[in-house]
This record gives sequence, structure tokens and C-alpha cells, in this order.
Amino acid sequence: MKIALMDSGIGLLPAAAAVRTLRPDADLVLSCDPDGMPWGPRTPDDLAERALTVARAAAAHRPDALIVACNTASVHALPAIRAALEPALPVIGTVPAIKPAAAGGGRVAIWATPATTGSPYQRGLIEEFGGSADVTEIPCPGLADAVEQADEGAIDRAVAAAAALTPHDVRAVVLGCTHYELVSERIRAAVQQPDLPPLVLHGSAGAVAAQALRRMGVRPAPDAAPSSRLTVLLSGAESTLPAEALNYAEGRLLPAVTPAH
Repeated sequence: MKIALMDSGIGLLPAAAAVRTLRPDADLVLSCDPDGMPWGPRTPDDLAERALTVARAAAAHRPDALIVACNTASVHALPAIRAALEPALPVIGTVPAIKPAAAGGGRVAIWATPATTGSPYQRGLIEEFGGSADVTEIPCPGLADAVEQADEGAIDRAVAAAAALTPHDVRAVVLGCTHYELVSERIRAAVQQPDLPPLVLHGSAGAVAAQALRRMGVRPAPDAAPSSRLTVLLSGAESTLPAEALNYAEGRLLPAVTPAH
């Protein structure tokens, strides 16, 4: 079994770690685009072209499924990737977890990149799945880049700035960028108010990993023997995990597999 994941950078780590937890026996292919990142400021057509190139690089390794582990790429490039690779290769996109976050009503915040915040795509998801919840969109300029670079000071500043925009009585935060899941506990600490119930964070990694297994027709097997291999593609060339990935628990989990040759 082989599962590929793609993103502009290390935002794919949470989904990769979730796959690793559900199926430790799965070979992993991680395809990133350090030569073209960040994708957010690119035009939709340019982004789709870059993302399709990264997807094709992953598909060349003949995986059983491809996870587009990037919210921005899922918005702008998922149709093009599916048109190019399906039905031979199941392609799973990433959608912000607005529906489960809004299920209990109350005040909910969606942290996302400035390009996604206020976009017709995100507004459509809120209208469709927001229900009775009072949803506030929070732009997080610089946070994804800071996480990508593992810049501790920049992460703290970006999280603090977004937390200052987040309503005091928010009960749940949707992490609308896959990079944000790598610093979820720092986000929790910045937003949690001492006089309120524990804040609930909603990421997408677990749901995306589970959907990939469903599309492949296999069940989770967390007790399977971890005999998998790891292939890392940086702008199409085989390499090793970027050093920044090892600053995060999700990245440190992956080198436990044997690199492919």
C-alpha cells in the first residue's frame, strides 16, 4: 500500500502523520514545491499549474491514493488534478472542518490565510455548513510562512495577532490551513480564556486520512507492523525531509520509516 501527499511545503505533515497512525504499514510519498512556494499569492491559474506538476511527480511513484494536503490547492487546483489523474488514482482534497465545528452552534472562528479569508469558497462553506453557529473569519497573515520556516518568533507574533482578532467567547476554532495544525497547541494557548470551557480545535488531517483509506477500500490498522518506506520529492527531485520538518512532532514521526532508494 502506498499513499502520496502533496502541498507547497510541510503543511502536509499533519495528514501524513494521521495516515501513519491509521496505517503504519503504508509507504508514503511526500511531494512538495519549495521552488514555487508560497502558493497563496499566485494567481489561480499559476497555482493550479504548480500544483498539477507536484501532483504528477507524486503520481509517477504509482501510489494508491493522492491527498491534496493543502487548503489553497484544494480550492484552486483540485478539479484540474482530478481531471488529470482520476479515475486511475483517487484524489482526496482538504476542506476546512466547518461542519463539525458549527454543529454545536455558538461562536466559531475560522483561522485561514488572507487569500482564503472572505473568499467565495469559504463563504460558501459557511453558508452551507455553518448552521446556527455565529462564524467569524480570522485572517492570519504570515502564519503559514512562519510555520514553514519554523521561525519561533514569527509564529508567536502571527498567532498573537490572529488571537487578538478572535472573539473572546469563541468556543471552537477551525484551522483552515494545514500548516496551522502543526502549531495547534500554541493557537489553543493564545485563544483559550481562563473563564470559559476548554476550546475545541478542528483540523482536517484525521478526516482526510480516513477518507483516503475509504477511497482505497481499506480499513484502518493502527497495530500493523511499521514496515513502510518514505519518499520525499522536493520540486520533483528525490530528497530528504526538510530540516524544518523535524521541529514538529508530526515531522519527527516520519523518519521512523526507511527512506526509499
